[in-house]
Amino acid sequence: MPETPEQLWRRAAGDLRMPPVHEWETFPFDGDMRPRPLREPVMREGPRHGEGGVDCRRCTAPDEEYLWTNERWRLYVIGPTGLPLVALLEPREHYGEPGDLPVELAAELGVLLGRVERAVRSIGEIGRVHVCRWGDGSEHLHWWFMARPARIPQLIGSFAAIWDDILPPLPEDVWRANVDAVAEALR
Repeated sequence: MPETPEQLWRRAAGDLRMPPVHEWETFPFDGDMRPRPLREPVMREGPRHGEGGVDCRRCTAPDEEYLWTNERWRLYVIGPTGLPLVALLEPREHYGEPGDLPVELAAELGVLLGRVERAVRSIGEIGRVHVCRWGDGSEHLHWWFMARPARIPQLIGSFAAIWDDILPPLPEDVWRANVDAVAEALR
């Protein structure tokens, strides 16, 4: 039987540990830190934006807002951002979780993840493209592509997403050139 949220909270609330982040060269913060207290579980999580496809901004967004589209998928970019490029891939139709995708779409996704990752690397001077799946804000299924700059080891790993918020945004012309490189690679 799995641990309930209440059991986890009771077990962990008074016993939170601070990981040895002061030893991690990739950790973006300095100084004394401590974990926030773990809040008690709620009866029900709040709804995600567009839940059930109702009032979903991504479902109603016109193709003009996207860098690349086909009959089943769309890719849009956010920015300028601190990292060289941040893009999101989503299906045209509203699905809430990866397991909700029909088999044909799920199979196509695997090929498309590789295609978009290669297109993002085509920018040049990209150390890694992090392909991530967070879906707590919007229910419309999406995958993040976060281009990490090459040769800056401090930006490696899962903290790249935080560094994106810390680093100053790219100059508009540099960001635009990066977006254009990805668009060209996807043609």
